[in-house]
Amino acid sequence: MTDLVPISLTVNGERVSAQVLPRLNLADFLREQLGLTGTHVGCEHGVCGACTVRVNGDTVRACLLLAVQAENASVQTIEGLSDSGEVSDLQAAFRARNALQCGYCTPGMLMAAQDILIHEPQADREQIREHLSGNYCRCTGYHAIVDAVQATARARSEQTR
Repeated sequence: MTDLVPISLTVNGERVSAQVLPRLNLADFLREQLGLTGTHVGCEHGVCGACTVRVNGDTVRACLLLAVQAENASVQTIEGLSDSGEVSDLQAAFRARNALQCGYCTPGMLMAAQDILIHEPQADREQIREHLSGNYCRCTGYHAIVDAVQATARARSEQTR
């Protein structure tokens, strides 16, 4: 039997310590051990983006990162961003523009969308599409998602004036 490895990290602002199997990925750790099921697992190969989280401020695919690699890291999930209100305007824009349908990709899509709004607050449609290209949505066709991100960028820009 494989020995468990102790890890300690901060998840959504709370310190967490656990014993994990060395091969457990971060997505499964978040979902199964912490009950943070907003981090979805779609492909387990890092191509769909459903498991997008922030680790030390960078968006990553949680299915490609082992939980032990997150030792001493700060991890933010969609639950943390929602609870803090950081993406409330983006969530409202998604809802208002029908940018979500089945909802499976939505948490990862919101994480990626928030990332571009932080790093490129004046991004145009092409930049938004490019940034979100690693997050698959089989329901919306992306137009409404890009509309929602662009509308949020405009609204945030107007608030800072």
